[in-house]
Amino acid sequence: MRIAADRSAPVRARPLRTGLFRACLFLLLALPGLDALAQARAWLDRDRIHAGETVTLNVETAEAGAEPDYAPLQAGFELSARTSRREFELANGRARTRTLYAVALKPRRAGAIAVPALRVGGARTAPLLLTVEPAPAAAPARAGEDVFIESEADDADPYVQQAVGWVVRLYSAAPLVSGQLDQPAPEGATLQRVGDDVQYTREAAGRRYHVVERRFLLIPERSGTLAVPGARFEGRGTGGFFDDLFGDRGGELQAQAAPRTLQVRPIPQDAPQPWLPLQDLTLRYRAAPQGLRAGAAAGLTIELEADGATAAQLPAVELPPIDGAQVFADPPQVDERIVDGRPHAKLTRRFALVPARAGPVRLDGLRLPWWDVRAGAARTATLPPLRWQAAPAVSGQAADRPAAAVPEAAPDTAAPARGAAAQAFAAHRGWILATLAFAALWLFTLVWGLHRGAPAEPKPAGTAPQPGSAPPRRDAAALRRVLDTGDLGEVAQALCALAQPPAASIDELVARIDDAGQRDALRALQRARWADGDAANARTLLRRAFARPPRWRGDGDRVEEPLPPLYPPR
Repeated sequence: MRIAADRSAPVRARPLRTGLFRACLFLLLALPGLDALAQARAWLDRDRIHAGETVTLNVETAEAGAEPDYAPLQAGFELSARTSRREFELANGRARTRTLYAVALKPRRAGAIAVPALRVGGARTAPLLLTVEPAPAAAPARAGEDVFIESEADDADPYVQQAVGWVVRLYSAAPLVSGQLDQPAPEGATLQRVGDDVQYTREAAGRRYHVVERRFLLIPERSGTLAVPGARFEGRGTGGFFDDLFGDRGGELQAQAAPRTLQVRPIPQDAPQPWLPLQDLTLRYRAAPQGLRAGAAAGLTIELEADGATAAQLPAVELPPIDGAQVFADPPQVDERIVDGRPHAKLTRRFALVPARAGPVRLDGLRLPWWDVRAGAARTATLPPLRWQAAPAVSGQAADRPAAAVPEAAPDTAAPARGAAAQAFAAHRGWILATLAFAALWLFTLVWGLHRGAPAEPKPAGTAPQPGSAPPRRDAAALRRVLDTGDLGEVAQALCALAQPPAASIDELVARIDDAGQRDALRALQRARWADGDAANARTLLRRAFARPPRWRGDGDRVEEPLPPLYPPR
């Protein structure tokens, strides 16, 4: 097949294009290998177990043909039940293949045990920490049977509306082939399954059991005795050779747990309202501004962390009114997980403080009352008050640009990931640097070739910008890009850059623009940033209004009217 060439192109450009094609092909082949370096991670299905139990270590990688090297685990664990699974997915037009490896680990001792980093092809996983507690002194009541179920609550006498962790464990002496485990909901309470099933092995009464652990969230709705029905299981285990040969039904398994009762306590008379029963509650400032300036926004971030409640049970994080300043709140960020069988919720919310004038600004401390279910006493989580001296507004400052705030502290859990990434970079430093250098050389060659090969087109004489509109500028292209990928603050900065000289704020830009539709779109942007406006709708209005260049006031584009104005300008 022949490829038609542009006859007007100079002959010397052909070798250049061939070189560019080869460079592009090399980069396309090299970049997937670099992406695979960051695709190895490891995690445990439980981070706290008892001695004699097993825990599953999962390792995921996107590097083709790479398998974990389990040798570093031999010193602290007994390894068994190794499995692997490959997954294929297509996201955003890009194919991705992942391989998941799993291995059962049985610790050789109790205490805090470090799971070392593992090499997976050209990458390394982050190290993990496992806590191994001593084996329970008492074995399960029905230990010794072929199959049985035990269930327990993390609190036997909870309060009304307290979140209770309910766990069901199915013990089977034979590996399970199939089956169904059901936990009926009690009357007078809500029961919700949380998380995925956890499977491990445990020794009890001299026998080795396969355990399936399932967790629920139980919330009593009224005080008094709460009867929780026993869980049921029906399934099949691996039968022996003679069982299958003679038609014996020994492979069928059934189990029924004993019903349990909880004594639900009523809301105490001296309990604070709204009623909030928890194991623990903390409030903290994640970020606070070092200073304030009149007319400029500064960020303040507050974090609420609760042990024993879901996010839906927690009150909203709000700031009290601040004299002399406006407060604009972002939607809260919610993080929910299960810790030790109980729900654990974290709410993080950012506020923008905009002083109206220079002078002292005071934020009163926050107070959030709650009930300590362990101590049976009322508690109050507090935050100290904050004080600032707002500086006067600077003439011509960008009022829409937030002031610098204290950066948020990064969690310590990112340190192992950074260490693994650094090790992966060190292992492949030569290839990475060579690829980056080749890419830079390719870009330089591309620019040089286009500059040499593109003939200069003469500009038509007499071409002038249309009156009443801005001349074509790179700022318009930047605006289109930031409308698709940037946040609302970046959109505001790109819009202000359209003016000559650049506008100091969106309000100034509204005053300088003559097009009514463009002014309406700018006002929608302000509502989306500082009020309860719709951000998506504001972006749509801006794309539609600024598809054409802005029309500025006083551009000298006045059209002569056939009749003189009724009120001549002064």
